[in-house]
Amino acid sequence: MEINVRGKNIEATPALVDYANKKLSKLEKHFEKSTDAQVVLSVIREEHIVEVTLNFNGLILRGEESTGDMYASIDMVVDKLERQVKKYKTRMSKTLRQRGVRIISEKHAAIEAEERMEEEAPKVVKTKRFSLKPMTVEEAIMQMDLLGHNFFVFGNADDDSVSVVYKRKDGDYGLIEPE
Repeated sequence: MEINVRGKNIEATPALVDYANKKLSKLEKHFEKSTDAQVVLSVIREEHIVEVTLNFNGLILRGEESTGDMYASIDMVVDKLERQVKKYKTRMSKTLRQRGVRIISEKHAAIEAEERMEEEAPKVVKTKRFSLKPMTVEEAIMQMDLLGHNFFVFGNADDDSVSVVYKRKDGDYGLIEPE
């Protein structure tokens, strides 16, 4: 597993990086070597926040925890991610058992389970169409708030791309832009 640790409003000291690597390496037994882990350590007021995003088999797992201690936040986010992985694996094995499929190998089972999950994917029950009016990010946020939505898709007037603004849990806003 490739782990990338960076700090935001805090320096990612070698001790913190080593601790995060050590704790996240516990999750390696669940993943293949090609798994990427992005870790963001940040401090806002007295809150030490750890955000971890894992990409494996096309699935994205994300965990975020905040406490008064950075090390405790790392421990808690790793526990949260372990629960998510176990939940995912349980769901896969349950799907396989229901179908009466014999497990030949864990890797083969994972591939079959993903294929079956894709077949049972949720259905699109409603489609909305709207014109993309070019506007600034600030205008899009205002429009989103006026509509009472949690996100808003708009044509970004700054770079002529399709962008999304969304409301974060902390009350701030996020912007998703294409690369």
